[in-house]
Amino acid sequence: MKIRPPAFVILMATALASSPVVSQSARTAAETGAESIAVPLRFDRYYTYEQVVEALRTLNRAYPQLTALNLVGRSEENREIWAMTVNNPKTGPALSKPGIYVDGNIHGNEIQAGEVCLGVLNLLLTRYGQNEAITKLVDRNAFYILPVVNVDGRYHFLRDANTSSSDRTLRIPKDDDRDGLVDEDAADDLDGDGNICQMRKKDPFGQWKTDPEDPRLMVRIKPEEKGEWTVLGEEGLDNDDDGRINEDPAGYVDGNRNWGYNWAPPYVQSGSGYYPFEGTGIRAIARYIEERPNIIVVYAFHNNGGMFLRVPGTKSDEPVHPGDVAVYDVLGQNAEQIVPGYRYLIAWKDLYSTYGDFTDFTYYMLGAYSFVGELFITDSETYRRGPATAPAAERPEDMMGGRRPERERERIRFSDFVTQGDLFRPWKPFKHPQYGDIEIGGWVKMSSRLPHPFMLPDLVHRNASAVLFAASQTPVISMEVTSTERVGNDLWKVRVRLVNDGGLPTATYQSLQKKPFAPDFLKVAGQGIKVVAGGVLRDPYRDQVDYKSQRPEVQPAHVPAHGKTDFQFLLSGKGTAEFSFVSRKAGTATARTMLNR
Repeated sequence: MKIRPPAFVILMATALASSPVVSQSARTAAETGAESIAVPLRFDRYYTYEQVVEALRTLNRAYPQLTALNLVGRSEENREIWAMTVNNPKTGPALSKPGIYVDGNIHGNEIQAGEVCLGVLNLLLTRYGQNEAITKLVDRNAFYILPVVNVDGRYHFLRDANTSSSDRTLRIPKDDDRDGLVDEDAADDLDGDGNICQMRKKDPFGQWKTDPEDPRLMVRIKPEEKGEWTVLGEEGLDNDDDGRINEDPAGYVDGNRNWGYNWAPPYVQSGSGYYPFEGTGIRAIARYIEERPNIIVVYAFHNNGGMFLRVPGTKSDEPVHPGDVAVYDVLGQNAEQIVPGYRYLIAWKDLYSTYGDFTDFTYYMLGAYSFVGELFITDSETYRRGPATAPAAERPEDMMGGRRPERERERIRFSDFVTQGDLFRPWKPFKHPQYGDIEIGGWVKMSSRLPHPFMLPDLVHRNASAVLFAASQTPVISMEVTSTERVGNDLWKVRVRLVNDGGLPTATYQSLQKKPFAPDFLKVAGQGIKVVAGGVLRDPYRDQVDYKSQRPEVQPAHVPAHGKTDFQFLLSGKGTAEFSFVSRKAGTATARTMLNR
């Protein structure tokens, strides 16, 4: 039997429609700046841009020994972009350890991504010294957390009327309609409810009719049916008198299409901008990351679909080295198990292509294993019988807005009975200056792509835990001299072993192959010691060595995950021979041996 909401439910939804997802008290506090932020942080609500900054400052004040607050740069509207470093200086400087970089909210509407970043910080700091696993992670790694990339977008998304998908881009003015003006015809909140909903007009030739199962919804007509409604699009007016509505909103440079690897112009990639790093904040973040060459893992959180996406972003990109695919598989498959319903996917192949993508930049140019975390699964908004099961991740067609009628019916019942009407505005008549008599209603901005706040804590904790799993896999390097043997009057054969107890190699295999930066190296030194020959020991039993022809005292060094790399040197002289391994992303290790025995 199909359930139709009784009249009292529709009336209740109407009465509760003014109850926003961000409570009125929270909104008032946000506007006045009166609300104080406490540690541990709360994740049953969304923080405004100003509150995110205050949360970072509060954590910094509460944990001054473990944190450093860094002003990364400023946005197009001069807002500050902040990042926090978490590092235990007693176990070494941050740059001497593997680095974990996490950011979120590169698209202004994707606000729960910022909450996940704060969730990572909250876990690391509030449980350091109390939880053994987290204490070990902080002691051996450096964490760089940047909760809000698109600070202007977050500010305007929460402050202004929007849809769940608007205020996405960087605030770089653009003449979308080519009329010589910029950003002059955005959507308008015609009914003043703080949302940009949909407009519809009675039309017997329209393509929509009232859903017979729920009069608040519409379904497309079949070929033989008569129409009832024309959907006019988002609320708005013809602000520039050009005969069109909402055709020139603020922006459009997409922060995740503006990076300096495999960038493409706008006629290939919408939103890419006029040139790579056009965004002032994007340039500043690129500098920030490049100044931290120890970063070996990157998580960039977005907001919708239930996916962990790995590179490449396009089919034309360099293929991922098989050695790196194996590493990605370990991280991605474990992330799938940590966050039920999420899928580990290849970006271009399983979703769609993106040029100028951030994680392409961090993998191919900076040598970091990089993921995009697409967060909320709209199908988790359930109103159905049966045992609780993990929802299936969004199909691409669902994620982009092509939801099925039966799912829309379930979602509106979820709004009615689980969020008490927060997510949907009933249709109301409005006299439009261009369209005449219309109705305004539909899903509000804090819906569809964002979880209701009661669902937020689980989403934050699980995705933060996926980051911590990746941090638990970073390289752990040790070095030992395995043998020292006299082979002549003044000649010694010394074997040295580098061991990696971590689940990530000391560098990506792609960076070894393409060499975007200098390799890690093992160096031999010692007063009175001369390195006659040296190289990687391929077979210790048959004494097979790949001797390096030039400068044998410096050897490029790479250690696989849970593996080892052996070297053999022929040294002349007497005294102490010192071996030092220096890695861009895996720290350092040393060993020594005496040659006068």
